[in-house]
Amino acid sequence: MKRSRFTEEQIIGILKEHQAGLGAKELCRKHGVSDATFYKWRAKFGGMEVSDAKKLKALEAENAKLKKLLAEQMMDVSTLKEMLGKNF
Repeated sequence: MKRSRFTEEQIIGILKEHQAGLGAKELCRKHGVSDATFYKWRAKFGGMEVSDAKKLKALEAENAKLKKLLAEQMMDVSTLKEMLGKNF
């Protein structure tokens, strides 16, 4: 996954500037991001506080870890089924 130039705190700060009344195009020009990036941020982080964003990041990391564990377990089960099928 590509690493962002901006932290969650910075992104939320930029979005708060937008809520305070600055235009999206002005903010994008000021911070050097594209319009598409700004609107993706707004869709993902809109209305969040910094603590909420940190919780979201932690949950996403935990979810990825659990998905990896599930995939490994499914591989183990399929391998064991293959081994049992060949023995009988």
